[in-house]
Amino acid sequence: MDKLDEIFMMQKAFDDELMQRRHLEHITFDEWMQKETLAMVSELCEMLMETNFKWWKNPKEVNMDAVREELVDVLHFFVSICLKAGMAAEDLHHLYLEKNKENFDRQHGKSKKPGYAVVTE
Repeated sequence: MDKLDEIFMMQKAFDDELMQRRHLEHITFDEWMQKETLAMVSELCEMLMETNFKWWKNPKEVNMDAVREELVDVLHFFVSICLKAGMAAEDLHHLYLEKNKENFDRQHGKSKKPGYAVVTE
């Protein structure tokens, strides 16, 4: 089994159990998107707190294990949002490939979107 497929499968199993155990069937799609986005932002803030983003403080050694743990927490919520939006691992992969190509096209001045022309000096 593909690693991304496995992650999606495991997250679906967790989400299904959470929904049942916590009686969350009443939560609407809009509410789920808001709650999980806020949870993801919270996890990103926790990750940020593990870094030296406060330029006014003396730097500390970054705990890479803690950074990685927070990133995994972000992934949990991200995959959960994907699932609730009806995306499978294959959908995410396909859309990522398309967007990655567009991002490169933008940087090389090949995008059809305005504002990405390459400026030469």
